[in-house]
Amino acid sequence: MSSLGTRMGGGVRSTLVAFAVTAACAAFPAAAEEQCGFLPEHLLLGASLPKARAAMDKRKELEVVALGSSSTQGYGASSPFRSYPAELLRVLQKNYPGVKVTVYNKGIGGQDVTQMLERLERDVFVEDPDLVVWQLGTNAAIRSQNVAEFRRLLAGGIDQMHARGIEIVLMTPQYAPAFNSLDNEQDYLAAMREVAKRKRVALFPRYEIMRYWFETEHLPYARFINRDGLHLNDFGYTCIGRLLGEAIRRAVPQ
Repeated sequence: MSSLGTRMGGGVRSTLVAFAVTAACAAFPAAAEEQCGFLPEHLLLGASLPKARAAMDKRKELEVVALGSSSTQGYGASSPFRSYPAELLRVLQKNYPGVKVTVYNKGIGGQDVTQMLERLERDVFVEDPDLVVWQLGTNAAIRSQNVAEFRRLLAGGIDQMHARGIEIVLMTPQYAPAFNSLDNEQDYLAAMREVAKRKRVALFPRYEIMRYWFETEHLPYARFINRDGLHLNDFGYTCIGRLLGEAIRRAVPQ
């Protein structure tokens, strides 16, 4: 049994029980046909996830919160079932049969690290998850948030979650025209890498994966980016969710 919890921009929360998720998977068979390119190092998170393994072994459950902004919420996808958390749920369910997997989508469009920290209690801690996938950095760069302050807030959020016994996978910003055109977008990427290394948390390199699609596989932006030049489309969300799920599988001790 698996379930997907969602919190959209209006703050309304709903939970889809197992039969609804099963129906959703059946409704989108094309996702299985997508070819998602990557390099082997893209699936190395830099940290293992032993607590996720322990949860599955002891409770036969794995609870995940996807914390982030619009690209976690799934803005630009044709359906909530095309968001990356929805695809992540499908991948984890396939990887761990017999485990009850729950993925809560706590993405709210437009938010930066400051606003996400303000809702840790109500959107993360209340769910008591085993794992949090934290997508951030894009809005901080767009709003020119002080990089040192961004780094400090990110580290503080990690400390708060670690104090609750929660494992974390950080997700870097997207490789997209609207982000790449910023003056100092690389500073935020570097800050996330530095904090992840210092705090010994996993880091999913979404930016590098999407850059690989564009620069090496020569996919046009339109293949994985929405018309707004920033958010992902169905292909982009599907592949990010699928590759994240595989990266998590490799990071969970066997």
